[in-house]
Amino acid sequence: MDSLRGYGHLGIGSRLKRISDYVMRETQLVYDTCHIDFDPYLFPVFKTISNYDGITNKELVNLINFTQPAITQFVNKLRDKGYVDIKSHKLDKRKKIILLTKKGEQLFVQLKPVWEAINKTIKQVTTQKTDSLLEHLDKMEDAFKSKDFSLMILENIDKSIKQHIDIINYRPEHKEAFYDLNIEWLKTFFYVEAYDEEVLSKPEQYIIDKGGFIFFAKKDDKVVGTVALMPTDTIGILELTKMAVSPEERGQKIGQQLMKHCISFAKQEELKALLLYSNTKLENAIYVYRKYGFKELELEKDSPYNRSDIKMLLEF
Repeated sequence: MDSLRGYGHLGIGSRLKRISDYVMRETQLVYDTCHIDFDPYLFPVFKTISNYDGITNKELVNLINFTQPAITQFVNKLRDKGYVDIKSHKLDKRKKIILLTKKGEQLFVQLKPVWEAINKTIKQVTTQKTDSLLEHLDKMEDAFKSKDFSLMILENIDKSIKQHIDIINYRPEHKEAFYDLNIEWLKTFFYVEAYDEEVLSKPEQYIIDKGGFIFFAKKDDKVVGTVALMPTDTIGILELTKMAVSPEERGQKIGQQLMKHCISFAKQEELKALLLYSNTKLENAIYVYRKYGFKELELEKDSPYNRSDIKMLLEF
């Protein structure tokens, strides 16, 4: 017999705590199974920090509604693990800014598919129609008795892995996809220039044969994105260009995955820098470029793209 259920509304606080403790234990099992060094109790603070390009302790308190000592304790735990760093504000040295380290960004990438699976699992066990919160808790705990919460999450992770993006090198059979993805993107956001048409229709001649590179993002064996690294007049500097993602797949950060791949590739090849041309109309893209270290340069008058109004460089 379950005594807490027998207490009805009087035991609701204890019921909620029991479910919370169970969910946290099961989530920890998932992290351990996936070999991810993370404490589920740190989730709200870590996730909130990851949403901002620097945040203060006070802002965390206001956003999460935890006490100041609790926030400080969680931040210190994340810093001890090397996931966050605390720096002085550029304008007000009295302010301390909390932001993810490179190790923290890598952890975020690891955690994302797990969080997606957790979110999906929670929806599966909480979408039943009920007449009261108590009845909802009954159904939720019954679901956990039929199958452990951790097993349900792991099953959903296995399903989500199939949706992961693979980054592959250029292949002749993907020449058409390179053209189609870029032409669609240009027509959606700008217009196709004569220079675009020439390069996109002859990628091997203008990019590969000149020492450049083209990469593709594949999802379920379908090409859903592409990016190129084109040679420039300066040895050791390649232009990050021709990035496009299928309209059906936008919003899933595939472009960021392609850019990260290019940055890692450039470092591996010991390049001096990556150059890019863009337009400030693409506010989200410019924000991401700056986040990954690209700095604005003066735009030359004879820019190769009429639509470009910003030039950026990432030095290594």
